[in-house]
Amino acid sequence: MIKAVFIDYTGTTVKEDGEEIREVVRRVCQNSDLHDPQAVLALWWKLMKQYEENSCGENYLTEDEIVDKILQILTEQIHLKENLRELHELIRAFWVCAPAFPDAREFFDLCPVPIYMISNNGIEYVTKSMEDKQLRPAGIICAGMVRACKPHRELFDKALEVSGCNADEVLHIGDSYGSDVLGARAAGIRPVLVQRTKGKSYDDVMVVHDLSEVLPLIDGEESV
Repeated sequence: MIKAVFIDYTGTTVKEDGEEIREVVRRVCQNSDLHDPQAVLALWWKLMKQYEENSCGENYLTEDEIVDKILQILTEQIHLKENLRELHELIRAFWVCAPAFPDAREFFDLCPVPIYMISNNGIEYVTKSMEDKQLRPAGIICAGMVRACKPHRELFDKALEVSGCNADEVLHIGDSYGSDVLGARAAGIRPVLVQRTKGKSYDDVMVVHDLSEVLPLIDGEESV
């Protein structure tokens, strides 16, 4: 029986898009050697993922610290000449103001069990975002609480502790195979992978294209 749902924040509940991140990309393209917006985004998320994968324990870095390191790398590798403090503030605004996916609001309204938000972002940003979007998770579990980012299992173990559930009583929904699927499995939690657009095929995990497809799993009509 499913007693709670864990859900990822960026890329699952809110979009990896918004006017703030687009402004960052525009300024990087304008003031560096890299002029292709898609290439800038690809480099940004590649570096972010690399840092998050290593961010645990003594090597833990907050998302703010990771952003500072990435901006420094862009300065050195693609000769970015910008006001790094202003770019960082735009990223902070993006963490709060990134628009929610339309199906996320409906999922929060219809989900029959408590929803817990799990994020590598700082809790202050996710909390403000939830207030801004009038979404009301039962709890917010962020990397800073355990000094470990996804995919490290510590964050998922903390979510189990906060929710009071056993691993076999929850589902975790996320858009990243490496961070969400593998991280949840490391903690014994059943994952569901969200692919709203066509992506890489996976045979070893349930894939949904809309969060509404998760509701029958919670009601027990289907098995993961």
